[in-house]
Amino acid sequence: MNRISTTWLQNISIASLIALIFLSVAWEGWLAPLRPGGSMLIFKVLPLMVPLFGILHGKRYTYQWSSLMILVYFTEGAVRAWSDHGLSQMLASIEVALTVIFFFAAIYYARATGRAH
Repeated sequence: MNRISTTWLQNISIASLIALIFLSVAWEGWLAPLRPGGSMLIFKVLPLMVPLFGILHGKRYTYQWSSLMILVYFTEGAVRAWSDHGLSQMLASIEVALTVIFFFAAIYYARATGRAH
């Protein structure tokens, strides 16, 4: 892959990770929290912030392990998309879409940068 492709994959990874962080905060903070006034599930955003610096700086190792970590959020989104109703179900479906986008962009970025080295 050329430089433009890896930049594109990195930008998709960054955008989907940041979108997932904002979605999680908004979802559990005020859009559709489990309890009125917000829920402690808002803290699920903290593990998403751990790889953010490495993703922003194109660290291949971060892309590798965060592509595995994101599967936890995929699972949560899939379960809640199946079991929740209304707005929460829609937000869970968006979470699933964002995790799938991040997963594929991250693994293809790691693959592309691995060949270059």
